[in-house]
Parts: sequence; C-alpha cells; structure tokens
Amino acid sequence: MSEHEAAVKSTGQRLRRAEKTADTARDQHIAAVIAALKDGERPTDVAEWSRFTATYVRDLARDAGIPPASRRRDL
Repeated sequence: MSEHEAAVKSTGQRLRRAEKTADTARDQHIAAVIAALKDGERPTDVAEWSRFTATYVRDLARDAGIPPASRRRDL
C-alpha cells in the first residue's frame, strides 16, 4: 500500500466517524429544541439559543405536531 493510499483511507475513515458524530449531535440538538418547544418555550427564544433559524425551528415544531403559538395582544 502506498503512502498516499494509506493517507486517503485513513482520513476517509476519520471523516466517516466525524460525520456520524455530527449526525448524532444534530439529532440530539433537534430533540432538545423540540423538547423546549413542547415545554412552552417561545420559538423565537429557542431559535436564538440554537444554531437554527427561526423558520427552521417553526418547521421542526410543526413536524412535531406543536401548534403555532397564539399571538399576544397587549391591550
């Protein structure tokens, strides 16, 4: 096996492990976002805390069956 073949194979394996770790971290982050929303946290606050946009947080909420927050009117 050449030096280059070994390097490509080795770095490819490290990349696959890193991608798997990143996928797991993303799934855990999404679960935490959904849990916060289900517990009544405001989507705008959750978006600010997370690495996701407000639009994506709302999409996650809808996909999880969380109804839109009612609009408050200060009268």
